[in-house]
Amino acid sequence: MPICEIDPWRTQYFETVVCPDDVLIPTEDSDAWVWNPTHRWIYDKLAVAVSQGLEAAPHGVMPSAYPVFSKPIYNLKGMGVGSRRLQSDADYLAAYRPGHFWSTLLEGEHISSDVALVDGVPQWWRHARGIASGDGTFDYWDVSPEADRVVEEGCGAWCRKHLGGYTGLVNLETIAGRIIEGHLRFADQWPDLYGGRPWVEALVRLYRDRQWRFDDSARRRGYSVVLFMPHGRRYRHPPKEMQAEIATMPGVSSLQITFHEDWNEDRHAMPPGGFRVAIVNCWDRAAGNAARDRLRSQFDRHSG
Repeated sequence: MPICEIDPWRTQYFETVVCPDDVLIPTEDSDAWVWNPTHRWIYDKLAVAVSQGLEAAPHGVMPSAYPVFSKPIYNLKGMGVGSRRLQSDADYLAAYRPGHFWSTLLEGEHISSDVALVDGVPQWWRHARGIASGDGTFDYWDVSPEADRVVEEGCGAWCRKHLGGYTGLVNLETIAGRIIEGHLRFADQWPDLYGGRPWVEALVRLYRDRQWRFDDSARRRGYSVVLFMPHGRRYRHPPKEMQAEIATMPGVSSLQITFHEDWNEDRHAMPPGGFRVAIVNCWDRAAGNAARDRLRSQFDRHSG
């Protein structure tokens, strides 16, 4: 399997594609950090903010005005851990943490963009818009077939300036066209919605041959519908038969059960607003919502 994937619910996207053993393709930020020493600074969110001219500083430096946004300078686990909006000096003092920073509060659509780079130059883009449901959680992601001129022009120039020498996939999370987080990997949540096996084969070719070739003429809109449940319960995976039935529903592309049932809750990095238990990738959002409702009922009945 070409992709270095530690989440068992995502190996389904990669396990049939052949790749040389010496080609390492990360899906985890920890692997990307180790394998890309020249460009690992991208995980310093304070540095990324400053590189775009945003007002930002580590905790210990008081903001000059509010509101601002606060989060860890480094967070390789993701999921919005430790992030919050600060409205006042009182908020800032209550939220003060070593290793955190604040920056200009950006407002607008939260977009996750995957971009294939060859020597820092963009070759392919795909954008997903996150529809938030509160406290760091998302209702669903709209994986758009359309270009995003603001992101591609602004972030493309940023990549050319700052990521020369890097070849591979990069994931950029943006608000209002400004990068809030960068990752030396792709979003492994929806490769099936990008094109399935042919897209994964193009991914392997990029890392193996430093070339991007992928026929993306048939791209279409997809959705990644997310199920969060309340914190503080013990959840179990649905029966395999039920998972298979949901994954083959009309309009559904794939199902991920996104937690380890033999782990305690606190071993999972989750946002304040909920514990993520499942993701339904689909071509029809109504079908994805129906699948999520079935899963929610199952988790409600079989949690402790």
